[in-house]
Amino acid sequence: MIKVIGVRFRTAGKIYFFSPGKLEIKQGDNVIVETARGVEFGYVAAGPREVEEDNITLPLKSVIRIATADDIRKEEKNREKEKEAFKICLEKIRKHGLEMKLIDAEYTFDNNKVLFYFTADGRIDFRELVKDLASVFRTRIELRQIGVRDETKIRGGIGICGRPLCCHTYLTEFAPVSIKMAKEQNLSLNPSKISGVCGRLMCCLTNEEETYEELNSRLPAVGDTVTTPEKLRGEVQSVNVLRQLVKVVVQLDDDEKEIREYKAGELRFRSKKKKKEMKLSKEELKELKALEGKNEGVSKLDDE
Repeated sequence: MIKVIGVRFRTAGKIYFFSPGKLEIKQGDNVIVETARGVEFGYVAAGPREVEEDNITLPLKSVIRIATADDIRKEEKNREKEKEAFKICLEKIRKHGLEMKLIDAEYTFDNNKVLFYFTADGRIDFRELVKDLASVFRTRIELRQIGVRDETKIRGGIGICGRPLCCHTYLTEFAPVSIKMAKEQNLSLNPSKISGVCGRLMCCLTNEEETYEELNSRLPAVGDTVTTPEKLRGEVQSVNVLRQLVKVVVQLDDDEKEIREYKAGELRFRSKKKKKEMKLSKEELKELKALEGKNEGVSKLDDE
C-alpha cells in the first residue's frame, strides 16, 4: 500500500495521483506539483488515502508544497495573462490566414509554457504561427488541436435540461455514446433532440443505459405474441418500460379484439426482441450515423 492524494488541475478535469510526502494535506487544499508540463497549481480533489501499488503508475511525484498566498496571487495573475495571450494569438491566426478556431489559452504555473487549444476541420500547418508567438511571449509555445466535445467541456453552457453541462461540471472522462442507447430508452431519433451543445450525442444517454437494459430484458417486444393470465393470446401493442406495463390486443371468444393492459410479470412470452426499425429518411439516418461515429471517447485536454 502507498499513501497518495488526488489532484485536479481544471474543473471536472482528470484526477492525478501524487505523493503527499511529509506534508499535512487535506481535501480542498491548493498545492504546487511538478507534472509532465512543468510546475503546476492544482487543488486536492481526493484527500490522503492508501491504495494498492498496482492501481497507480510508479514512481509517484511528490507535492512540492502547499500553495501559499503568493502562489494563489500568482495563479490569479496567470489567469489574467491568459486573456491577453488569447487576444494576441487570435490576431496572429488572422494574420496568417489559418482555418482554425481558437478555444482557450493556458499558462503553466511557472510560465515555462503557454498552451493554445484550437479546433479545425483538418490538419493545420501552424509552424510559422508558433514562431511568431514564441517571438512575442519568449517562452515555449504549444498548440493543441482538440475535438468539439473538449471545446464544450472548456467553455461550458446550459443543456436542454436547463442545467449546466455535465462535461463542464463533473464528467471527468467522455464515454462512447451510441444510437442503440437512444433506441433502448425509446427516445426520439431526431438528431436535434438527442444531440448536445457540442453537436454530438448527449453524454447523459449513458446515465440510465444499464437500468433500461435491465428493464427491457423483462418486457416483450412490440409485435410479440403473449399469453395473458386469462389464457388469452394476444399481440403486444405497446410497452411502458419504467412502469413495466404492457398493452396487449387480445382475441376474445366472439372474434372481437380488445386492448388490455397487464403487468409484465403476469404475461407469458418468448420475446424475439426484434430490432427496432428507424422510420427515417436517408438524410436523417446519415446524420445519426455521423453523430454516432464522431463520438470520440478520449479527451485531448489532459496530459499532466
